Amino acid sequence: MYFYKHKDCILASLTERKNFNSITEAEASQYNGILYVLNEMEPLKSRRSFCITSPSHVFLQKEGLELLKKSYSYKNSLPHWLEEKINKRMVTSLNTLYPDWEDVLDFTHPKKWRINVAGLGDVGGILATGLKLLGGKNISALGLYDINEHKIRRWCMEIGQIALPSYKPSPEILPLKDEELFDCDMFVYCVSKGVPPADSEIKDVRMYQYESNSKIIKTYAKMARNNKFKGTFAVVSDPVDLLCNAVFKESNCTDKGMADFKGLAPEQIRGFGLGVMHARAAYYSREQQETLHYEKEGRVFGPHGEGLVVSDSIKKYNHELSIMLTKKTINANMKIRETGFKPYAAPALSSGSLPIIATITGKWHYSAVFLGGVFMGCKNRLIASGTEIETLDIPELLWQRLKNTYNNLSNSI
Repeated sequence: MYFYKHKDCILASLTERKNFNSITEAEASQYNGILYVLNEMEPLKSRRSFCITSPSHVFLQKEGLELLKKSYSYKNSLPHWLEEKINKRMVTSLNTLYPDWEDVLDFTHPKKWRINVAGLGDVGGILATGLKLLGGKNISALGLYDINEHKIRRWCMEIGQIALPSYKPSPEILPLKDEELFDCDMFVYCVSKGVPPADSEIKDVRMYQYESNSKIIKTYAKMARNNKFKGTFAVVSDPVDLLCNAVFKESNCTDKGMADFKGLAPEQIRGFGLGVMHARAAYYSREQQETLHYEKEGRVFGPHGEGLVVSDSIKKYNHELSIMLTKKTINANMKIRETGFKPYAAPALSSGSLPIIATITGKWHYSAVFLGGVFMGCKNRLIASGTEIETLDIPELLWQRLKNTYNNLSNSI
């Protein structure tokens, strides 16, 4: 392994690199900061950077669904001190085939985030309210935007008039203009068009929305590119996984449609739709004794709708119970619609406000992240060295379900 010092950072590579200042392994081992392991993988299918959680990731040739699996063995050996840094989550994989890969070396997450919310409909308004209530310690400013200026004024007043009985810091509420949308650390996309009425018989509402929502979000993806946005592009509108892919591809294309990968890196994009599916699975798990263990042991994966995978337990997987919980969770949307109302309160909070707060504070949460060209929902967290994806011992029956969902998402792109 070769070691280098570049821009006051320590880099490691399995192959010799020119144009870098070479250093000894002994020098590299004394460095206390994050170490960057360089790789060269196809940008269309690989992240620009991510947190290395296993020594096997140093030798990764391609990314895919296997990133969800625990890795216990690898062919090559690493220095003991480097394995220790990996165990401490102090090593980042860095893909030098991205033109702007060096930006990662200069980037740090803010102590307090500036968050802008675009789209102040049912979900956006409640989501922003949740961020106001929960974000005092971690959000410095909350910008609000909608194409309807009356909604901006309304929500700035409504949210601005929320206060605790005794003073505690809370985010500053700011009305936004078009040119200010990407003056932030996180842009939250809640714009949605074509949401069917409460009495609609459409079963997969999220896919019904895709055609119109994908056209709109591409405009914002281009805006992010043109603004050289370095923050997080958070997608809340449905279907989050497919819209994340649309943002990634659109932001990385020139006006002539040529991919140049000078837009948003895949790890800058997150889809927030899976949190409410975990909450719904937990809700239904409390209906019977056999599934009470879900809240402590269960997991959800995949999209917010058809293709969702609920696992009743990661300790002792029960296929029948998992399938039952999956069906109930997917149908929860329609159950609420049967009451005559559109379901948006739980999604706004469980998929929006709560996991967004978890994201900016480095906590585990559910969101859709990039896995080998596909954005797929799973448990993960954002830390200084990048996104860490939860890895598990996955039984074969559960693995087959995950593969089916992953392949279906891949075929839908």
